Amino acid sequence: MRIVLAAALVAATLGFAAPAQAQSGLEGRVGKLESEMRAVQRKVFPGGAGMTVEPQITAPQAPIAEPGTPAGGGLVDLTARVSALEAGVRNVTGQVEQANYRVRQLEEAFNAYKTATDARLKALEGGGVPAGDAPAVGGPAEAAPPPVTPTRPAASAGADPARAAAAGIERPKTGDEAEDGYVYGYRLWQAKLYPEAEAALKTVADKFPKHRRASYAQNLLGRAYLDEGKPNLATLAFYDSYKKFPDGERAPDSLFYLAQALVQLKKPADACKVYSELSSVYAGKITTAMAADIAKGRAAAKCQ
Repeated sequence: MRIVLAAALVAATLGFAAPAQAQSGLEGRVGKLESEMRAVQRKVFPGGAGMTVEPQITAPQAPIAEPGTPAGGGLVDLTARVSALEAGVRNVTGQVEQANYRVRQLEEAFNAYKTATDARLKALEGGGVPAGDAPAVGGPAEAAPPPVTPTRPAASAGADPARAAAAGIERPKTGDEAEDGYVYGYRLWQAKLYPEAEAALKTVADKFPKHRRASYAQNLLGRAYLDEGKPNLATLAFYDSYKKFPDGERAPDSLFYLAQALVQLKKPADACKVYSELSSVYAGKITTAMAADIAKGRAAAKCQ
């Protein structure tokens, strides 16, 4: 565009020696440039609303003669109009570059959000197996809680079978809310009332993170998901158990069952990494029985 404008200026400079018809043709070309400039503005800012850049094209009231220019004001007017067009082009170009930069920022933010969301959805929804088809899980058995003297609430007649069964589970009341909540969740899990057990155990882990039973509750929450045939949710629960309570009494168990859940999700390579992490981090806390189960798990996953 600058080449066209320069040509127009050169032609205008020589206009004093050209006939009036040539100067009239130059005015037509400048008028065409102004028309194209307005078309560009309408394309870039289709909504208008004051976004367009209107060039100042009015000729000065008293033009000042420059060296080498004719006495007439026609060339001065054309020069002012060309300068206004150049300024308008620079302004529009700057605004377009700013708009493109904002669009790139929005695209980058959206792509980052989409990547995180897709990963979360895959972790929550991918690879689940139907309840009842979940293979038996080896490894250390969950330790039974200490005996308590519980009370047994009466089940209401005609209640939902699952709720009626849950109402028949002994709920201890020793005064230690975290201990009682874990014991109650353990008994619900033992009775295969998995949704009720999950709710009770999650409450303990979230509400009493500094209690020793928090590690037990978070680990058993993963076991409940696993037994219910939801290894995808189990992996999240076991991983949270390891990260939130790395020094908890059930941290090694959580890593072991995390590997088991990954095998069910057909991710043996990840399971092998977890087995290695377990053997490395908790080498001094692994029992003989767990070591044997780890060896079996590594063989089943074909770990190197």
